[in-house]
Amino acid sequence: MNILVTGGAGYIGSITATALIERGHDVVVLDDLSTGHRAAVPARAAFVRADIADTERVLATLKQHAVEAVVHFAAASLVGESMAQPIRYYRNNVSGSVALLDAVGRAGVERFVLSSTAALYGTPESVPIAESAALAPESVYGETKFAIERLLVWLATTTGLGFAALRYFNAAGAGPDQGEDHEPESHLIPLVLQVAAGRRPSIAVYGTDYPTDDGTAIRDYVHVLDLAQAHVLAVESLGPGDARAYNLGSGAGYSVRQVIETCRAVTGRDVRETVAPRRAGDPPILVADSSKAREELGWRPRHEDLATIVESAWRWRLANPDGYRGRGAE
Repeated sequence: MNILVTGGAGYIGSITATALIERGHDVVVLDDLSTGHRAAVPARAAFVRADIADTERVLATLKQHAVEAVVHFAAASLVGESMAQPIRYYRNNVSGSVALLDAVGRAGVERFVLSSTAALYGTPESVPIAESAALAPESVYGETKFAIERLLVWLATTTGLGFAALRYFNAAGAGPDQGEDHEPESHLIPLVLQVAAGRRPSIAVYGTDYPTDDGTAIRDYVHVLDLAQAHVLAVESLGPGDARAYNLGSGAGYSVRQVIETCRAVTGRDVRETVAPRRAGDPPILVADSSKAREELGWRPRHEDLATIVESAWRWRLANPDGYRGRGAE
């Protein structure tokens, strides 16, 4: 299958592009490199530097490469930043995705996989969270993803577009040659590992008064390689008019302080903590019920242990102390 991966120079997008290629698909990566890295794009993928909001450029790319499916990662994705810059998030995530879907429809592409988020659930009534749980985003970021999921439901109904929205929890870890390199970094595990590597003085613990055993927020961490495999399975399984949503997580919850302790154990290094106030839009507990993806897609995560996830991220960090910039590329 010919597959377009938007945001394929980013963390999860680049690793998914690699997984698709390894599965035998032909991949085109479209990315504006505003946050992604050219060096992260797989060598066997065609690359187009463009913005998803440029409908005509995207349409030309879809036609030139006879694209049959789109896997859409390109989006701004920081909860805290979204609360401070709501217009930017609506412009990037909603307007950009609408422009992309316009091109998808005009090109006759029939399969679409959306990189979505557990932020759609807000503060859930119970955990683990199933796809049937109420959708009540508590952040602008979550609201923008909710808007695109709703649009996709209408497109499935009115045009026959088949889609899957993959609501993942906390992506973490690294592949053999691709890893997490954001500027600025906001995800917990790479931030803690930066402290362990001497690149950061301390790790901020945002909130110690949550209703959890140690007072810190609990999250479900899923290995990025397992996430990539879920995207492969989803895009291959779609049919006309399919409207699906899947949670992707390990089903295990770890508190911020448990993650820090695991990083200390894996690296054998000290990690200094500082306490900071809670961040707006951060629910206390988010843990996935991923049974639907396991049953319908045959998804079988292979790297569920937190220490395994941290070890892979640490190996990548040691091999790439300056991230992709150390490779002399964007």
